[in-house]
Amino acid sequence: MLARPLRPLPWASPETASADAARPNAPTDDVRAEEQRLVVAARGGDERALAAIYKRYRPRVFSVVARMIGGAEAEEVTQEVFLRAFRGLDRFRAEAQLSTWLYRIAVNASLTERARRATERSRRAPDTEADGLAAPGTSDGDPALRARLEAALAAPPPGYRAVLVLHDIEGLEHEEIGRVLDCRVGTSKSQLHKARAKMRELLASAAPRDQR
Repeated sequence: MLARPLRPLPWASPETASADAARPNAPTDDVRAEEQRLVVAARGGDERALAAIYKRYRPRVFSVVARMIGGAEAEEVTQEVFLRAFRGLDRFRAEAQLSTWLYRIAVNASLTERARRATERSRRAPDTEADGLAAPGTSDGDPALRARLEAALAAPPPGYRAVLVLHDIEGLEHEEIGRVLDCRVGTSKSQLHKARAKMRELLASAAPRDQR
């Protein structure tokens, strides 16, 4: 099961194809101050601070990882993300947002896992990338739609998929996505547009003939 309820997905329905749902509120000064307090304490080895960071951000990190690589290894990769983060806290810049930094580590770890899988598949019989993927927001809905979403979400190239997950599912603005992926805002927007178009194309082609 995925971490939290999802916003309506623009590519999942033609009626909402061009609509952007409401974004999460930007962090307040109090939130940033609390993040910095936790980071400083965690750098000093405070186990309660480490546990607080994990508890606060684990659902978001798991959500990104699960949608990037599927549910089968998502928990293991999520644990790896936090191990990398805690080992690298000295590299965290005070002016950055902790969630943005963790998203970057999560995306990089997910891309590494996908590359590892691709290498393994090249050494054995072809497998389906969609195996184990969790379709956003469809766990209790139409099984046929779920299967189509799983396959479609697996199809975009890794960069497109990362933007799609971060923007349409996690609700990040393009400015933050640019910081997560180390790309320009225009690149993020362009990749999102192409990823949405690809998703709609794949969903349409996979639909039963009487629904096209």
